Amino acid sequence: MRHIVVFKYKPSATPAQIDTITQAFADLKDKIPGIVAFEHGVNDSPENKNLGFTHVYMVTFEDAAARDAYLPHPEHKKFGALLGEVGVLEDAFVVDFSPAGAK
Repeated sequence: MRHIVVFKYKPSATPAQIDTITQAFADLKDKIPGIVAFEHGVNDSPENKNLGFTHVYMVTFEDAAARDAYLPHPEHKKFGALLGEVGVLEDAFVVDFSPAGAK
């Protein structure tokens, strides 16, 4: 199960603030059971279709049940609170999927 979160940060967001958020997100892998991988990066598509969403975070779970347990997990809630405290997130969208035909 893949959980993809894409953030649009406010223009006022500093690299240090973004790094704080990214590290806190990455740290969830060691705090919440069922997370098998965490990846992140910055959009570099030349298509200019990102609508201002620049930072991509992908969490890979063992299965949908692990994803479902992650959503209400206290550590995930703490991460959400951190996003509010730092105050630089303008918007986000989330896509969850199970890879089809992966080889």
